[in-house]
Amino acid sequence: MSDERTLDLLEAKIDELRTLNEADGIDLSKEIERLERKLEALREELYANLSDWERVKLARHPKRPYALDYVAAAFDGFYELHGDRIDGDDRALVAGLARLDGRTVVVLGQQKGRSTEENKERFFGMARPQGYRKAQRVMRLAERFGFPVVALIDTPGAFPGLEAEERNIGGAIAESLLTMSGLRVPTVAVVIGEGGSGGALAIGMADRVLMLENAVYTVISPESAAVILWKDKERMKEAAEALNLTADRLHDLGLIDGVIPEPLGGAHKGFERTATALREELVRQLEELGNRTPGELVEGRHRRYREVGQYRDASADDG
Repeated sequence: MSDERTLDLLEAKIDELRTLNEADGIDLSKEIERLERKLEALREELYANLSDWERVKLARHPKRPYALDYVAAAFDGFYELHGDRIDGDDRALVAGLARLDGRTVVVLGQQKGRSTEENKERFFGMARPQGYRKAQRVMRLAERFGFPVVALIDTPGAFPGLEAEERNIGGAIAESLLTMSGLRVPTVAVVIGEGGSGGALAIGMADRVLMLENAVYTVISPESAAVILWKDKERMKEAAEALNLTADRLHDLGLIDGVIPEPLGGAHKGFERTATALREELVRQLEELGNRTPGELVEGRHRRYREVGQYRDASADDG
């Protein structure tokens, strides 16, 4: 979105005028008000009809809030737990205990980095096997003490390096799916940014699956899909359209349960409002799920995922 640079420059100009207005005592209120109206109009024009590819770029925006930002804003008293008790601690996947509206919950989150050094530490939000084993350990802890589980999904996918393959990343994801599918406590997953492939699904097999308005959730990145389908990475916009990866489309298909609104321009343009909306929706979903018995939760979860998708019996067509 090349026009976003124009919005940033206009916002900077407004901030500059506000500073002058306060420091020098010059009445610039009318000029500030005029520029704010212009900014709002330009923002509405830019974000009113985003393409699927533009949604992908917004989900990956470098200023977009990450998991720990929401943990700090929407939860209280987060206490992080470390390690998988086998191979070490994966910083791409954070896990711990927190309070949500007075209730103890377990929080899982995929965490990207802001700087080069932090991204190296966090593996760009791409968990390795030890990260998913840590998630399993903490999920079993939640089940033991009857704590609901909240998962914040934001990853391009599981870490694809040789180290992860040697440690059986596929098996770790499968075990995480199996663990989550059988939990006898309420589970809610929220895609807060980029939900990519099995790396995202590994902590997303929940009773309720939600997405922020500008998040994306997909089996493969548009770039990779374009290369596989057409041998041309430049057709990523076409691939994004074909993947049905936006929140609205996935909700229409019945694959997610709700869309949490964001401010115009994305969550980073109004983080407090987004965090409040996330918190309120989590509280509402957990209250509804809290009325179910453990057996009903597991049965309902199994039924939910067995019913995903449609198929046609080709032999019946031949008959």
